[in-house]
Order: sequence, then C-alpha cells, then structure tokens
Amino acid sequence: MTYSIVGRDPETGELGVAVQSRAFNTGAACAWAEAGVGAVATQSFTERRYGPRGLALLAAGRGPREALDELLEADEDREVRQVAFVDTRGTTAAHTGESCIPHAGHLPAENVSVQGNMLRSADVWPAMREAFQATTGTLAERLLGALDAAEAAGGDYRGRQAAGLVVVSGERDEQPSVDRVFDLRVDDHEEPLRELRRLHRLAAGYRRRNRIDETADPDEEREAALEAGLRPDEAALAALFAHARRGEADETVALIGELVDAEPLSMAAFERYEALGLMPPGLLDRVRSR
Repeated sequence: MTYSIVGRDPETGELGVAVQSRAFNTGAACAWAEAGVGAVATQSFTERRYGPRGLALLAAGRGPREALDELLEADEDREVRQVAFVDTRGTTAAHTGESCIPHAGHLPAENVSVQGNMLRSADVWPAMREAFQATTGTLAERLLGALDAAEAAGGDYRGRQAAGLVVVSGERDEQPSVDRVFDLRVDDHEEPLRELRRLHRLAAGYRRRNRIDETADPDEEREAALEAGLRPDEAALAALFAHARRGEADETVALIGELVDAEPLSMAAFERYEALGLMPPGLLDRVRSR
C-alpha cells in the first residue's frame, strides 16, 4: 500500500530507494540497499525478507531478474507482492502481483524502477519516472523529486503517514559510515514528504560539515550549516573546522573559546578532536591560558 522508487546514479554509482505510504514505519519495511550490491523496494502486504535475501542474491552474482524470479518462485503469496530491484550496473527488475490492490503497477527502465499499489490513479508511477529522469542534482534529490511527483499525481488514496530514503555508495568502503550516504525515515507525520526533505537537508548539512577540507571558506561553511538546519553552535563548529583545516590558528582558538565559554563541558570534546587529529596540536593550550 505504497509508492516507491529504486534508482542508480550512473555518474557516482550511488544506489537508493525512496518510499511513501499511509502505512506506519514504511521506510523500515520497504527500503533496502547495500553499497556495491544494489537496492530493493518490497511492498504490498510487505514481505521484508525480499530485501535482505534479494541483496544477498545480488551479492552472490545473480542479476536482478534472476534474483527476483528466484524469490517469487519460493513465495506462495507472490500475487499480492510488489518488489523492485536495481543493481550496480543499473539493471532493473520489478514485479506487481495480479492481486495487488489497484491502482497498481510498475515501470522499470535503465537505472530506475518506479512502482506503487493502492494508488489514486494509474498516473502515479509514470509521473515518478518522468520526474526522476527530468530532475537534476544528487541521487537523493532526484529520488525525493520523484516522490513529490507521485504525490502530485494522486499518491496513496488513503493519504499520507510515513516515508523513507536510503542511499548507499556504488562501491564498498572499509568504513560502513562512508558506504551509507543517507538513511532517513519518517514513521508518523501529517506531511511525511515535507519532513523527509527537512531531514535530508539536515543530513546533507552534517555530511558536508564532516567533509570540510583546506579549501573550505569558514563563513560559507557556517552559512551552509545554518541553511541546512544545524543549530548555531553546530554551525560554529563548521566554521571552526574550516579555520583549522586552513591553518588559521587565531581564528580557531577564538571560536573554541566562545564555545567553551558557552558550555565548559565541551572542552572534553575538543580534547578528543585534537587527539583524533581533527585540530592542530597546541590550540587548546592557548584556550586554557586565556
């Protein structure tokens, strides 16, 4: 009882799933993805095991169609299931059982598959694919654009409640936190797509802050953090890290001092940052000696 999209960005290799439904906690049930493997959306009388089992089959070398057919063959309730796969090559496969509640259908293409059931009209899933293919930006932004288009075309005829967005890297990384680009869920909200976009902006802001390097402009980083929704003290950290990466010791010390004055317990956090090499050594001694 859901509409969803699985997609791949051919430029970055990122893989992702986005979903919205009147069903509570739909993001946890429907959206599955693994870096360097693929993405799966499973819905309509949802059988969650299509997610992990499908990803395991892709990881073992099966193509999306082969993997999906193998899982459907073993499922006695296949006619009420709706499932879609995309792999690291952009190959897709989808299934809408004959007993899914109308309007229901899917529309796969290279790098994207859109699907939905229990919808207000049969225009919903084509609108998703059109929006995905027409929207520019990151994979996450294109997936969110597809959800907005689905809602504008009628969406779930029961209304709105929950949504989810999962985006992973196209290749595995030794650090799992790098593999998972976004993992966001709205479990119960009057406007789940609006809330999902807010969370995405916030997550993107944190992601940007965590990747600041010596080329970053401190004022721009602070402003970008505030625009993304980070709190003022967290935005100050963005400026602080930018000054530190640029070797601007006086400015870094001044910002640390402001934050420690506002909350003395934060000195312990800065000590850890220094120990981890996130700040040049010796700056905290200057803060303490003020």
